[in-house]
Amino acid sequence: MQTPSLKHRIISASFWITLFVSIANPVCAEEVVVYSARVEQLIKPMFDAFTQQTGIKVKYTTDNEGALMARLQAEGKNTPADMLITVDAGNLWAASQAGLLRPFDSQVLIANIPEHLRDPGNEWFGLSIRARTIIYNTRKVKPEDLSTYENLADPKWKNRLCLRTSKKVYNQSLVAMMIAEHGEAETEKIVRGWVANLATDPLSDDTRALEFVAAGRCDLTIVNTYYYGRLIQKDPDLPLGIFWPNQKDSGVHVNVSGAGLTRHGKNQQAAEQLLEFLSSISAQKLFTDVNMEYPVNPNIVPDPIVASWGRFKENHINLVKAGEFQAAAVKLMDRAGYR
Repeated sequence: MQTPSLKHRIISASFWITLFVSIANPVCAEEVVVYSARVEQLIKPMFDAFTQQTGIKVKYTTDNEGALMARLQAEGKNTPADMLITVDAGNLWAASQAGLLRPFDSQVLIANIPEHLRDPGNEWFGLSIRARTIIYNTRKVKPEDLSTYENLADPKWKNRLCLRTSKKVYNQSLVAMMIAEHGEAETEKIVRGWVANLATDPLSDDTRALEFVAAGRCDLTIVNTYYYGRLIQKDPDLPLGIFWPNQKDSGVHVNVSGAGLTRHGKNQQAAEQLLEFLSSISAQKLFTDVNMEYPVNPNIVPDPIVASWGRFKENHINLVKAGEFQAAAVKLMDRAGYR
């Protein structure tokens, strides 16, 4: 019997070593790393669906938007993050301005997301719509008495208005968009009127404002609609009604939760797939069902509860203005005494 040559023995040994290594250390499945300012229960269903469809795993870290952006800046080129998800266009704009995001020219995203809900430079994209509208006490206010955000400065609402604190980005973005529409002087006049009509000091959050309206401690407020939806689900008998303002002119103020691809992400192709998936029909339905938000994709019908609130005309000024005028809005609100 012929003895195997040295060459054959080396080839054979290499084969078994390679096989052993591949069994002991299987090739890692493709993955994408996400930093998210949205809490786990709101994002995990979308990530699970993406993994099931593509086989790409999603690792994520949740924290507030300020901490995540500071982390991205500190990590620089060494960041493990491929995507940033956060709420409010003002935050997305700030991340873009800080150089944390990279542009992604995707025909899928352009087709699925209306122009006013995405960055003109394609560095961030809205993924769900949050309408910030007027909620009123149905026992104390008639809907025909309501009209616009600006009208809430009318003296007829003296001691009848509740507002969330100006320290929250949602109201900062609302005022920023009003500056984009009306200019600073006119917007400051409106905000001063709001302050003059307050029934109580600004409140800590939207839910608190709704509770004050329901209890009759004020007659109306401005909140994101999903807070209204959550409260009404718990107690359908609350005397709260929803009103869509500015339907004869600019439309309802809308904002977004959204995402952008990080400038130094390592898993770029997988991250691009995930971002496009989040604008798809299946993911958009999950967005609306989980948190009673509106889909950015106009081809998607909202959750039945959300749809029951009625259709409305939305403001189509590009949400990049919420970021561009954010600092001016904060200063304006301070001058107007809106704390």
